[in-house]
Amino acid sequence: MNGTTLKVALVQMHVDAGEPDANYERVARKLEEAVGGEEKPELIVLPEMWNTGYALQRIEDIADRDGERAKALLSAFARTHAVRILGGSIAEKRADGVYNTTYVFDERGELTDTYSKMHLFRLMDEEKYLQAGDLPGTLRAGGLQAGMMICYDLRFPELARKLALGGAKALFVPAQWPNPRLHHWRTLLTARAIENQMYVVACNRCGASGDTTFFGHSMIIDPWGEIVAEAGEEETILRGGIDPALVEAVRAKIPVFEDRRPSLY
Repeated sequence: MNGTTLKVALVQMHVDAGEPDANYERVARKLEEAVGGEEKPELIVLPEMWNTGYALQRIEDIADRDGERAKALLSAFARTHAVRILGGSIAEKRADGVYNTTYVFDERGELTDTYSKMHLFRLMDEEKYLQAGDLPGTLRAGGLQAGMMICYDLRFPELARKLALGGAKALFVPAQWPNPRLHHWRTLLTARAIENQMYVVACNRCGASGDTTFFGHSMIIDPWGEIVAEAGEEETILRGGIDPALVEAVRAKIPVFEDRRPSLY
């Protein structure tokens, strides 16, 4: 981190469902755009399932086997530009099925952390086509300890609290969160920030897939629950910063974690 603040860039972009080649080309362009601004980010965040979108009926055929294609692209870019990447998530094909998986790369291009979505969204039939992960997602970006969720995971406050109790000062949330649930998106992200007194950094997709539209509104929320950066509904690079010292200050002012009584609940 530069000083005390970690500079982040969120890639809010359209995803072509069922068209991996088009999506890899778009991500490559957007990554270049992200590092090409006036102030280079230290961490770039991508949205959920950016390689395939939710073409679930074809997912076995188009998922990235062991994530090899995504890893090659993201690792090379991270190494070339000396930037960390939280690779949103991809459809990753393993021997036992397809997972919705996040990869994290450091500035040397080394894969440092992975996380597979734990909660599968029945409204989109995810449980019929995908396998659920069973380990919480954590990462370190410089001196920042953080946690990861993917989209529907956001509706499970127990997971966010577990990550916070484990030391996370920020929560990263790649997503494909659709209309009409913008109010849910903004409210749940803000709640996770306030109740855990940590940053929430959420990267949503935009555009449309079939009859489903996605509203974007990627955002960065501070540990007071204040939205410090928010995108609109179009493709964009949302930029902002994470200050771990603010997390410590908020937790000291309102000592929620010290006042917990877990024996009662």
